[in-house]
Amino acid sequence: MVTALVFIKTDVDRVHEAAEEIAALDGVSEVYSITGGYDLVAMVRVRRHDDLNAVIPGRLNKVKGVRGTETHIAFRTYSQHDLEVAFSLGLPDAD
Repeated sequence: MVTALVFIKTDVDRVHEAAEEIAALDGVSEVYSITGGYDLVAMVRVRRHDDLNAVIPGRLNKVKGVRGTETHIAFRTYSQHDLEVAFSLGLPDAD
């Protein structure tokens, strides 16, 4: 499983609508409104690195009101929630 954190700048009058549209995209597990230099952060979870292309520039960046993104790819997951989900999906061990 590949996890990417996508920081998103939106038009001021489209934050809520953009967040809802992004949250509905396949591959997006969560969207948060945040403070700071960005308006939203989306958690994108896909099986392969190549799948990020379909989700982020392919769909997320095309949502009306999205002005720009900055993507960070996670190396390792430390959250118990994420580990439980990975095991329930039947993913092979990382050893």
